Amino acid sequence: MNQNVKTGYKSVCDIDVYYEFYPNQEADKTFVLLHGFLSSSFTFRHLISLLRNDFQILSVDLPPFGKSGKCRRFVYSYQNIARIVIKLTESFGLNKMIFIGHSMGGQIVLNIIHMMPELADKAILLCSSSYLRRAKMPLILSSYIPFFHVCVKYWLSRTGVEKNLQETLYNHSIINDEMIKGYLEPFLQDDIFVALTRMIRHREGDLPSTILNKIKTPCLLIWGDHDKSMPLSVGEKLSRDLVNSELVVLKETGHALPEERPREVYEYIKSFLKKSQSVAN
Repeated sequence: MNQNVKTGYKSVCDIDVYYEFYPNQEADKTFVLLHGFLSSSFTFRHLISLLRNDFQILSVDLPPFGKSGKCRRFVYSYQNIARIVIKLTESFGLNKMIFIGHSMGGQIVLNIIHMMPELADKAILLCSSSYLRRAKMPLILSSYIPFFHVCVKYWLSRTGVEKNLQETLYNHSIINDEMIKGYLEPFLQDDIFVALTRMIRHREGDLPSTILNKIKTPCLLIWGDHDKSMPLSVGEKLSRDLVNSELVVLKETGHALPEERPREVYEYIKSFLKKSQSVAN
């Protein structure tokens, strides 16, 4: 880990939240990075290396993922996770941030800018989770069965990390041992599967169009044209529902944009910020 990064835990809403903070006293903008489902801050390592020279960065492991707490009492709803991110940024004294959310992290960003729009200067949504409904009632009820977390573990282990990476990446040649280890490590302890069981139970559906239409925060949507997890049609609908947004499509790219196209994502972010600055002036 680079010596200029501060890593640690903060107790927020009775759960330990792991963060990586890259301070930059010369920067006038702070990025807050929120990863996707079954992921962690690890997914942003390439993008962070590009952003950190010009910006201040706070990358968060969203509970129960990565190194953050896996609590048997916490309610793992999107609203609660969004509140945790808000309180964490407040503890750092941050305001007018630019939020970057990948996949599920994008849905958390949308919750944040809906709940407290004054916190965000802009939002970058990378293949953002959108329009997913809540789990069906039989699955929710099943989550109360003792040792249901064993079923969750079995379900995830059937495919394995490498197979999941192949599903999210268009370019399979970039899969290496470092990547496999980075995504596997958080799942070596059983407490994550207990927490995921609670998430199945508590996760509400994604924000509906009626709420998305009210969000005024400038949003840049970046999508892969071969995204199997969140097809491009989802990004196109989201772009229509977010009244102050633009959509960029990357060719021959899958769902894991921060892995496959960090340089392109970085360049589009810089262009978006420069364009927004020109409009403001």
